[in-house]
Amino acid sequence: MVEALPAKGVPADQILAELGDLRAADLPTHGGRLFAYVYDPAIPGLDELATTAYARSAHVNGLDPTAFPSLLTMENALVGAAARLLGGGPGTAAPDVVGSVTGGGTESLILAVKAARDARPEVTRPRLVVPATGHAAFAKAAHYLGVALDQVPVSAETLRPSVDDVRAAIGPETVLVACSAPSYAHGVVDPVAQIAEVAASAGVRCHVDACFGGWTLPYLRRLGVPVPPFDLTVPGVTSISVDLHKYAYTPKGVSVLLHRDADLRRPQYFAFAGWPGYTMVNPVISSTRSGGPIAAAYATLRHVGDDGYLRLAEQVLAGVRGLAAAVSEVDGLRLLAEPESTVVCFTSTGSGPDLFVLADELAVRGWHCQPQLSYAGLPASIHLSVAAAVAPRVAEFGPDLRDAVEAARLAGPVRLPAEVLALAGALTPELLTPELVANLAAGLGLGADPAADSSAGPLPARMALVNTLLDAVPLALRERLLGEFLGLLQRPTY
Repeated sequence: MVEALPAKGVPADQILAELGDLRAADLPTHGGRLFAYVYDPAIPGLDELATTAYARSAHVNGLDPTAFPSLLTMENALVGAAARLLGGGPGTAAPDVVGSVTGGGTESLILAVKAARDARPEVTRPRLVVPATGHAAFAKAAHYLGVALDQVPVSAETLRPSVDDVRAAIGPETVLVACSAPSYAHGVVDPVAQIAEVAASAGVRCHVDACFGGWTLPYLRRLGVPVPPFDLTVPGVTSISVDLHKYAYTPKGVSVLLHRDADLRRPQYFAFAGWPGYTMVNPVISSTRSGGPIAAAYATLRHVGDDGYLRLAEQVLAGVRGLAAAVSEVDGLRLLAEPESTVVCFTSTGSGPDLFVLADELAVRGWHCQPQLSYAGLPASIHLSVAAAVAPRVAEFGPDLRDAVEAARLAGPVRLPAEVLALAGALTPELLTPELVANLAAGLGLGADPAADSSAGPLPARMALVNTLLDAVPLALRERLLGEFLGLLQRPTY
């Protein structure tokens, strides 16, 4: 039982030992075997540098840059680095680019939508146009900000939207058109130049979500990869976001949101003087912000340097090509798209294994990947985010993948328990109750008895049953079930 507030204080060495025990249950953040959530450059000493820099600024508050000018200096330097990398700054097509450091890609996207919405106060029912492959954070932004979400379908072959469909989706209430470079799910770059041109001709802002992999794209271009135009060099792109805690390999969470000029950024700010305390003015969502992540990012970028990022991109490219080749050599698997960024995404053919069982079999062999559920004609798939640390492990992946495929074939597809199928078939989001969810979770080996005086139990060792159920139900029920399952896990310990 973990207790955060004991009756008497606990010695520091005991607490650190406890943290080590807790971390032992986590997936490995280093070693090149986790294909999601973390990004490992495998640079000796970089963790120690970033951690030390983080600690030195952990208690510095980004709320007031006049009180802590060190953070202002570091933030401006990070924005400048991202701007130069993404086609902005003196002597470029975007010489007046400005930006903000945020806590992550979701915050960057929310702020991009806010700036676009607030720049058009005359629009009473603002709308956001985004490809169906746009990050879910766009939907979150629309939900939080009261903006209608217009999703444009993507081709099952190219995994990109049609420019004509984007044009047709834009209306008088559209305040922002967004696209991805690359998309998270499949790692492909949308037709940014054409979409930005369509948006500009309609007088609408265009945001490029380059949070995932956008830091690496310019380096891949330098290595000879045919990366299409996607950044501030493209006329009509009014803003772009890039996460540093992904392929700039900084600790979480640090992202940069760039606007082509200060007028475009201005509506992003929130200011309020209508109370007796200090006048609040925030460029981002948070008011109080720890300086730790900013200092760690600053230290990381300075230590790695432009030449270092080019070498890391070369390793990523080798890893992507090696993994793609390994997948292509296995009968029953096919790449959903030829890799063009930092992602390998594959699915199962008619003769192939159950993908959710395969994901479990890979995990048993120490390879932790991300299953993606089917959606709107796109098949279920397995997503591999490839960091630099993966490259040296590629030779090990191929044999393990073939072995896992054979094991998944022998195991056969998942068969949901009859009682679970019956219960799921009768459910709608409105009919869900805590008791129904608990019964469903128990049938899947998930969570604990809600009446028990203890925290929720661990997730099952294998997730194929859960993923198969989620893949089988309608989207609205999928969303509700995931929220309820998470609620079973997030329960206080006493």
